[in-house]
Amino acid sequence: MLSNSRDGMQIAFTTFTVRKRFPLTISRGTTAETTNLWVRIEAEGIEGWGEASPFSIGDHRQPTEVLLQAFDTASTLLAELHPLQRQEAEHRLREAGIPTAARAALDMAMLDWLGKRAGLPLWQLLGLSRERIVPTSVTIGINPPEVAQQRVHDWLALTRARALKIKLGSPDGIEADQAMFEAVREAARTYQPPPALRVDANGGWGLSDALRMCRWLAERGVEYVEQPLRRGEEDALTELYRQSPLPLFIDESCLDRADVVRWADRVHGVNIKLMKCGGISEAVRMVHTARAMGLAVMFGCYSDSSLAISAAAQIAPLADHLDLDSHLNLLNDPFEGVTLQEGRVLPSDAPGLGVQLREMFTHL
Repeated sequence: MLSNSRDGMQIAFTTFTVRKRFPLTISRGTTAETTNLWVRIEAEGIEGWGEASPFSIGDHRQPTEVLLQAFDTASTLLAELHPLQRQEAEHRLREAGIPTAARAALDMAMLDWLGKRAGLPLWQLLGLSRERIVPTSVTIGINPPEVAQQRVHDWLALTRARALKIKLGSPDGIEADQAMFEAVREAARTYQPPPALRVDANGGWGLSDALRMCRWLAERGVEYVEQPLRRGEEDALTELYRQSPLPLFIDESCLDRADVVRWADRVHGVNIKLMKCGGISEAVRMVHTARAMGLAVMFGCYSDSSLAISAAAQIAPLADHLDLDSHLNLLNDPFEGVTLQEGRVLPSDAPGLGVQLREMFTHL
């Protein structure tokens, strides 16, 4: 679909479905495939690309159908604007209530356009250093212990990852969590050096279980626990923060800068995702807010292809921890951009986001 514009930018968008190599199960359910949106803006003969991935957090839902409607509206709102007018574009999109994932795609497309116009990769245009990018974790979803062990071997054979993010919060209770974790740890310890272990409960625990699990996991060498309590139970984080021997990060509880400030007194860090916050521009503002509040920073992802992962990788030097592995779990990623080197997801030297369409997907 294409909006007509002579003086501003043209906006085109199309859907594409990505399928996971390993279906991912978290405390809220299982995902095997998603339908994302590829967004292109064009001005002055230069095309900028972005991606919107659907996601759901409680009653905060942005399915593909909602994002499609949002791009119809956004195409009209931005029709006469130039890609360099990002501040005005962001203001219009916010005022119109455009969902954050759609805003994220348009923001990354305008920044991709800017980099291509300047002839520089975005990370370099922002003055960042790829040498500061830390290794990414790869995700082990909720599974029976023997399946979880096999996932460890699958992932490490595929990526030689230096860190594992283990999804807990099983509907079967913390005994099931402990059994799966022990299986993963046993498999991980067969590698030298063994990968670091991190845990994400995706809000699958109550306070008493979270207290028990944080103590138990600390004894087993876990680095931190992410989103131990469900969104809406942030008041209970105060007690968990007081008693937990492990650092606590929030994800579902932290959508934007306001949430960073709101919960800064009861967590150690925040997980920033482009789709949640509205794009690279807002993600950078969240980083600075988190730093001002004394918090650590993680960048995460949903079912993003290499397009959105390449966008996040442009600002990866700003993060303490990275969970940018979704593209590695795709059987049919239409794009290529970032590379995996010694466990690190690195953006390329190509202008903008450094992303191109794989030859087999030129029909998109």
